[in-house]
Amino acid sequence: MNSFATAFQVYVAALVFSRVGAMVMTMPGIGDQSVPPRIRLSFALLMALILGPLVQNTVPPIPATLGGLVGGVIHELLIGLMIGSVLRLFMTSLTTAGEIISMQTTLSFAQSVNPSMTGASTAVASFLSMLGLTLVMATGLHHLFIGAIVKSYTIFPFTRAVPVNDAVTLAVRTVAQSFSLGVQLAAPVIVFSLVFNLATGLVGRVMPAFQIFFVASPLSVILGLSLLALSLGGVAMVWTDRYRELLEIFS
Repeated sequence: MNSFATAFQVYVAALVFSRVGAMVMTMPGIGDQSVPPRIRLSFALLMALILGPLVQNTVPPIPATLGGLVGGVIHELLIGLMIGSVLRLFMTSLTTAGEIISMQTTLSFAQSVNPSMTGASTAVASFLSMLGLTLVMATGLHHLFIGAIVKSYTIFPFTRAVPVNDAVTLAVRTVAQSFSLGVQLAAPVIVFSLVFNLATGLVGRVMPAFQIFFVASPLSVILGLSLLALSLGGVAMVWTDRYRELLEIFS
């Protein structure tokens, strides 16, 4: 009897750790590449130890075959990856806004390492990504991450099949909303760029001998970044509200 109880506890721990670990590894902030893997694994293990006793009554019996055991672990991994990936996909809205602003202000050549991504991006995109992570931690949205982990066992219990169609639909909708939000956040700079380019083009037509390029490039950078600084408060408020709405779906 004791051996069966021990085996069941190990089975519960494996299932919980699979889901929680997959979510932690893909979530914004603690799941970033800049965070050491040991810290991420330690946090996932701690969460699994806390959640294990709470959800063990909903865990189905231990499968009689090895295929059933592997299938259960894969089921939990897919659910964890699905939730964590959706939450991370929305972070690309700030990267999209930064890339658009960089193109409009001729700062696309200024590349830097983006801690929230595996590769490099423009300096403005990296700054906005770091701003997003700071807002998540400062406004308490990271608490909703933990709530999403706990609520996932109610929305997606162990016995429910992985909703592949719903996951794909949600991922596509999240990507579309992220791109749309990125364009909206960069809208002030886009409007400024259109007006500024029309004005410089008109000046170039009126005074062909005037070296418009040497004057327009510095002005585009200075005025574009100034406008970004003025609109940064609104960008932070809009993005935080939209991200909270997404998190409330899972928490």
